[in-house]
Amino acid sequence: MRFPLRSLIARFAIAVALPLAAISFVATTAAPAHAQQIPPGAKQPSEFPRVKLTAGMFVIDAAVAASDADREQGLMYRTNLAPNEGMLFVFNENAGHCFWMKNTLIPLSIAFMRADGTITDIAEMQAETTNNHCPTHNGVFALEMNKGWFTSKGIKPGMQIQGLPAVQQ
Repeated sequence: MRFPLRSLIARFAIAVALPLAAISFVATTAAPAHAQQIPPGAKQPSEFPRVKLTAGMFVIDAAVAASDADREQGLMYRTNLAPNEGMLFVFNENAGHCFWMKNTLIPLSIAFMRADGTITDIAEMQAETTNNHCPTHNGVFALEMNKGWFTSKGIKPGMQIQGLPAVQQ
Protein backbone atom coordinates (compact mmCIF):
# COMPACT_ATOMS: atom_id res chain seq x y z
CA MET A 1 0.00 0.00 0.00
CA ARG A 2 1.35 3.43 -0.90
CA PHE A 3 0.72 6.56 1.11
CA PRO A 4 0.86 9.92 -0.61
CA LEU A 5 3.74 12.13 0.51
CA ARG A 6 1.33 14.60 2.16
CA SER A 7 -0.15 11.84 4.32
CA LEU A 8 3.31 10.74 5.48
CA ILE A 9 4.31 14.31 6.31
CA ALA A 10 1.07 14.84 8.25
CA ARG A 11 1.59 11.62 10.25
CA PHE A 12 5.20 12.59 10.98
CA ALA A 13 4.13 16.04 12.14
CA ILE A 14 1.56 14.55 14.52
CA ALA A 15 4.07 11.98 15.84
CA VAL A 16 6.54 14.77 16.64
CA ALA A 17 4.04 17.37 17.87
CA LEU A 18 2.25 15.23 20.49
CA PRO A 19 5.35 14.46 22.61
CA LEU A 20 6.48 18.09 22.32
CA ALA A 21 3.08 19.27 23.50
CA ALA A 22 3.29 16.93 26.50
CA ILE A 23 6.75 18.25 27.40
CA SER A 24 5.52 21.82 27.05
CA PHE A 25 2.53 21.08 29.33
CA VAL A 26 4.76 19.57 32.04
CA ALA A 27 7.17 22.51 31.83
CA THR A 28 4.40 25.09 32.21
CA THR A 29 2.73 23.31 35.13
CA ALA A 30 5.95 22.95 37.16
CA ALA A 31 6.84 25.34 40.00
CA PRO A 32 6.93 28.98 38.96
CA ALA A 33 10.33 30.26 37.89
CA HIS A 34 10.30 32.95 40.60
CA ALA A 35 9.91 30.41 43.44
CA GLN A 36 13.12 30.38 45.43
CA GLN A 37 14.71 27.02 46.18
CA ILE A 38 15.95 26.20 49.67
CA PRO A 39 19.73 26.54 49.39
CA PRO A 40 22.06 23.60 50.10
CA GLY A 41 22.78 23.27 53.80
CA ALA A 42 19.51 24.89 54.90
CA LYS A 43 16.96 22.79 56.75
CA GLN A 44 13.94 21.52 54.91
CA PRO A 45 10.61 22.40 56.61
CA SER A 46 10.11 18.76 57.66
CA GLU A 47 13.46 18.71 59.50
CA PHE A 48 12.45 21.17 62.23
CA PRO A 49 11.08 19.65 65.46
CA ARG A 50 7.36 20.36 65.91
CA VAL A 51 5.11 21.23 68.82
CA LYS A 52 1.34 21.59 69.21
CA LEU A 53 0.38 24.89 70.79
CA THR A 54 -3.02 26.27 71.70
CA ALA A 55 -4.27 29.83 71.51
CA GLY A 56 -7.71 29.75 73.06
CA MET A 57 -9.62 27.11 71.08
CA PHE A 58 -7.15 27.14 68.17
CA VAL A 59 -4.49 24.44 67.78
CA ILE A 60 -1.24 25.52 66.15
CA ASP A 61 1.20 23.15 64.48
CA ALA A 62 4.50 24.94 65.03
CA ALA A 63 7.98 24.13 63.81
CA VAL A 64 10.49 24.95 66.56
CA ALA A 65 13.59 27.07 65.97
CA ALA A 66 15.63 26.85 69.18
CA SER A 67 19.25 26.98 67.94
CA ASP A 68 21.04 30.01 66.50
CA ALA A 69 21.13 28.42 63.03
CA ASP A 70 17.45 27.46 63.11
CA ARG A 71 16.39 30.91 64.36
CA GLU A 72 18.50 32.54 61.65
CA GLN A 73 16.82 30.48 58.90
CA GLY A 74 13.31 30.58 60.36
CA LEU A 75 10.70 30.57 57.59
CA MET A 76 13.10 31.81 54.91
CA TYR A 77 12.56 30.31 51.45
CA ARG A 78 9.11 28.90 52.33
CA THR A 79 6.41 29.63 49.78
CA ASN A 80 3.42 28.81 51.98
CA LEU A 81 2.18 27.79 55.41
CA ALA A 82 -0.87 25.67 56.18
CA PRO A 83 -3.74 27.66 57.78
CA ASN A 84 -2.80 26.84 61.42
CA GLU A 85 0.92 26.27 60.87
CA GLY A 86 3.64 28.52 62.19
CA MET A 87 7.14 28.69 63.60
CA LEU A 88 7.99 29.08 67.27
CA PHE A 89 11.28 30.82 68.05
CA VAL A 90 12.74 29.86 71.42
CA PHE A 91 15.41 32.07 73.02
CA ASN A 92 17.47 31.28 76.09
CA GLU A 93 17.49 34.86 77.32
CA ASN A 94 14.73 37.24 78.29
CA ALA A 95 15.34 40.16 75.91
CA GLY A 96 13.86 42.21 73.09
CA HIS A 97 14.44 39.88 70.14
CA CYS A 98 13.96 41.64 66.78
CA PHE A 99 12.98 40.02 63.48
CA TRP A 100 13.20 40.88 59.79
CA MET A 101 11.91 39.23 56.63
CA LYS A 102 14.99 38.88 54.40
CA ASN A 103 14.49 35.87 52.06
CA THR A 104 11.06 35.26 53.61
CA LEU A 105 8.68 34.89 50.70
CA ILE A 106 5.33 35.05 52.51
CA PRO A 107 3.91 37.88 54.67
CA LEU A 108 3.70 36.94 58.33
CA SER A 109 2.30 38.03 61.68
CA ILE A 110 4.47 37.64 64.75
CA ALA A 111 3.49 37.41 68.41
CA PHE A 112 6.19 38.12 70.98
CA MET A 113 5.74 36.29 74.31
CA ARG A 114 7.03 36.11 77.85
CA ALA A 115 8.23 32.81 79.35
CA ASP A 116 4.70 32.09 80.65
CA GLY A 117 3.25 32.40 77.12
CA THR A 118 1.66 35.82 77.61
CA ILE A 119 1.63 37.74 74.34
CA THR A 120 3.19 41.18 74.76
CA ASP A 121 3.17 42.42 71.17
CA ILE A 122 1.87 41.42 67.74
CA ALA A 123 3.32 42.82 64.51
CA GLU A 124 2.51 42.42 60.82
CA MET A 125 5.51 41.81 58.55
CA GLN A 126 5.79 42.19 54.78
CA ALA A 127 7.62 39.55 52.75
CA GLU A 128 11.20 40.12 51.61
CA THR A 129 11.90 43.25 53.63
CA THR A 130 14.69 44.14 56.03
CA ASN A 131 12.59 46.32 58.35
CA ASN A 132 13.17 45.48 62.01
CA HIS A 133 10.18 44.23 63.99
CA CYS A 134 10.97 44.51 67.69
CA PRO A 135 8.77 43.96 70.73
CA THR A 136 8.17 46.72 73.25
CA HIS A 137 8.69 44.21 76.09
CA ASN A 138 11.32 41.56 76.74
CA GLY A 139 10.42 37.93 76.12
CA VAL A 140 11.73 34.47 75.32
CA PHE A 141 9.35 33.31 72.56
CA ALA A 142 8.12 34.57 69.22
CA LEU A 143 5.48 32.85 67.09
CA GLU A 144 5.22 33.53 63.35
CA MET A 145 1.97 32.71 61.55
CA ASN A 146 0.41 33.66 58.21
CA LYS A 147 -0.23 37.40 58.03
CA GLY A 148 -3.47 38.33 59.78
CA TRP A 149 -3.78 35.02 61.64
CA PHE A 150 -3.84 36.51 65.15
CA THR A 151 -6.30 39.25 64.20
CA SER A 152 -8.62 36.81 62.41
CA LYS A 153 -8.74 34.60 65.52
CA GLY A 154 -9.26 37.50 67.93
CA ILE A 155 -5.91 36.86 69.63
CA LYS A 156 -4.44 39.97 71.26
CA PRO A 157 -1.65 41.04 73.62
CA GLY A 158 -2.39 39.88 77.16
CA MET A 159 -3.68 36.48 75.99
CA GLN A 160 -1.63 33.32 76.50
CA ILE A 161 -0.26 30.63 74.22
CA GLN A 162 -0.26 27.18 75.87
CA GLY A 163 2.02 24.19 75.24
CA LEU A 164 5.29 26.10 75.02
CA PRO A 165 8.50 24.17 75.68
CA ALA A 166 10.57 24.77 78.82
CA VAL A 167 13.17 27.52 78.40
CA GLN A 168 16.75 27.04 79.62
CA GLN A 169 17.85 30.39 81.02
